[in-house]
Amino acid sequence: MRLLAVTAGDAAYWGLAIFLVAIGLAAAYMLLRLGQAFERLSSFIKGTERDLLPVIVKTGATVDRVNYQLDKADTVTDSAVSMADSADTAVRAISTAIATPVEKVSGLAAGITHGFSHFRKSKNFGDAATAARAAARQREADLRDDLRTAGRTPMETDRPAAQPRPSEQPKPDPWPRPVDVPKPEPVPEPPDEPTAA
Repeated sequence: MRLLAVTAGDAAYWGLAIFLVAIGLAAAYMLLRLGQAFERLSSFIKGTERDLLPVIVKTGATVDRVNYQLDKADTVTDSAVSMADSADTAVRAISTAIATPVEKVSGLAAGITHGFSHFRKSKNFGDAATAARAAARQREADLRDDLRTAGRTPMETDRPAAQPRPSEQPKPDPWPRPVDVPKPEPVPEPPDEPTAA
């Protein structure tokens, strides 16, 4: 009867097999947790989209109706001009109330975009957060200026000259192509050594 003998090689193979099984289980657990995190994020985004889009649509419809009423008020006599001015004041108040959340959302989107871009380049979370805050503040300020000056050009001023269309630039590759490296010559096989008999 032959006894089972465990050699060092057999023990190493068993150790490697147990290690690989443990790595596989740990990776499966981490992927499961990552999937749950993505599921929660997807649910949050869907909920935000579901709740925010109807508010934006209703606000747009309200502004359209107010603009329609203002267009009708233009055809009324001088006494109706004061009503149009008060309606314009109401529209500006509504626009101001709407503009602030739009500025914040736009700033948040710009901040997230610039933050991720900066993080991908520098791999430094602190610098990325600083860049995101700066981009969000800049986008909010730009949008605030755009909304303040929108539609306020006096009728007497001349229309500015049209800007020339910029020349088209070729689009760069999204990823730089790696430099082709020539294949090395194959290593010659060593000659067979004669075995001792």
